[in-house]
Amino acid sequence: PAGRSGAPCDTSAEMGTVEEVRIAKRTGFCYGVREAIDKAKEAAAAGKETSTLGQVVHNEGVIRDLAAMGIQTVDTLDDVEHGAAVVIRAHGVKPEVMDRATAKGLEVIDGTCTWVIQEQREIVRLVEEDYTIVLLGTPKHPEVIGLLGFAPDAIVVDEEDEWERIPRRKRMALISQSTQPPWKFEKLAAFMTSRAHELKIVNTVCPVTIRRQQDTLEAAAEVDLVVVVGGRNSANTKELTRLCGIAGTPAVQIESARDLEDPAAFDGARIVGVTGGTSTPIEDLQAVARRILELAGTGETASRADELADAALAAAATPAGRTTSLPHLVAPPAAEQASVPTGAA
Repeated sequence: PAGRSGAPCDTSAEMGTVEEVRIAKRTGFCYGVREAIDKAKEAAAAGKETSTLGQVVHNEGVIRDLAAMGIQTVDTLDDVEHGAAVVIRAHGVKPEVMDRATAKGLEVIDGTCTWVIQEQREIVRLVEEDYTIVLLGTPKHPEVIGLLGFAPDAIVVDEEDEWERIPRRKRMALISQSTQPPWKFEKLAAFMTSRAHELKIVNTVCPVTIRRQQDTLEAAAEVDLVVVVGGRNSANTKELTRLCGIAGTPAVQIESARDLEDPAAFDGARIVGVTGGTSTPIEDLQAVARRILELAGTGETASRADELADAALAAAATPAGRTTSLPHLVAPPAAEQASVPTGAA
């Protein structure tokens, strides 16, 4: 078989065929996830007893690293001692949770993503304006649970087979969980034109999510195979895998480099792309790139796996990439800050 370049691939049994691994641009933690993690680390470094309410990121390796720093993950505020610091993760929480934490004498460190804060403000405004609100989102997702604290009567729908239960009302409004696929939001907006005389559409799909998808599509068009790295239950990771299929490029979805065991998965692939969900550290993508080269590289590229993986990381982890979690690049440049809604901080 031939790669995207059209050149024949070496399919000999003695060695692999992978000559190059490319990490997609703008990968690594999204801005909101990174900020919440940094706030937890800063609190622990200041000597505070620190917990995060729920997993600050859906990545077991990161959770282990935080635990090694003394940062615990708790399920409820009952598990946090009086006077300790509790970090609210990027997803946000119901207002009553914030009130209860304050009443309990906890130091509340709000790591709610600025984009989610804007969503919360928008949904409060819709309630005040007496719209019947439809929220596109996964019902048990923590961001959706938090939003419902501001609009408990909102109608939550996710997959298309649920949309028929949306009632017909004179005045309706549509808003979205930030990580929903843009195409799904647009399709639901079109559907709802038949459900309301007046329809207000508030597009709260996160622009970082949109750019991540665009970058993955661009990468998929230039490689023979894409490895998508992220939590198995992560909606934004699944969407990246789906988009690769739309681009006509085979994709393998994994949680970490440890999941790559069979070199046959890369048979015939000369150029392999690596991308990841918003909860995947860019260091994990570097480890995956190295593992691909070790497992399925040609004789030369396998022997240079470390060097080539470092080069792939360097090509992606630039300030323009904006979502790296690498320590020397933690400050978001102006380009990313400009994507955050004005007044959302």
